[in-house]
Amino acid sequence: MEIEIYADVVCPWCWIGKRRLEQALASYDGTTTIRYRPFQLDPSPVPRPVPLVEALAAKFGGPDRMEQMVGQVTQVAAGVGLRMDFARAIAANTFDAHRLVRYADGQGHSAELVEALYQAHFADGVDIGSREALAGIAGSVGLDATAARAHLDSTAGSTEVAADLAAARELGVTSVPTFVLAGKYAVTGAQEPQTLLAALTEVAQRESAPH
Repeated sequence: MEIEIYADVVCPWCWIGKRRLEQALASYDGTTTIRYRPFQLDPSPVPRPVPLVEALAAKFGGPDRMEQMVGQVTQVAAGVGLRMDFARAIAANTFDAHRLVRYADGQGHSAELVEALYQAHFADGVDIGSREALAGIAGSVGLDATAARAHLDSTAGSTEVAADLAAARELGVTSVPTFVLAGKYAVTGAQEPQTLLAALTEVAQRESAPH
């Protein structure tokens, strides 16, 4: 079964959802193929690096509201073994990161790269809007960092990522993570592993039933 994951690498619930899906798949006895599909929570440019907590406070109604949100998501993340350090995180536009994921997919490294991007953004304080930083992350997962930087400095993949983002909108993907199972069944949100496992099992049964 193909599982398409619509997500943004600066979305904390997307990282949590990814981990919960992995937990569900550990108990699932079918075979799956995962495809990473781009989504941008905020496509506006980030002209200079700013601390994520500042950007969130401005967007969601002040420091108190931001701290409440961050506290909740950090606690949920810890429950699935993820460490999020929002105090170090840098706000970033993710278009180039999505271009890099597409590039890595062509070389069989998309899964490792996506995980490394979440780790870099949420735990390590890396500016994943920086092409230099992205090339370094690419190198850390077995890609050629120089070739990755050359890819990012060109326009390669831009048209395709823009088309993928438009396709997500046309499909009606408005929040992430969204998991599309077998090309036609959508599960939205960072659902618990047992919920995802139940969905996988049900879709597998439907797809194997005589039509």
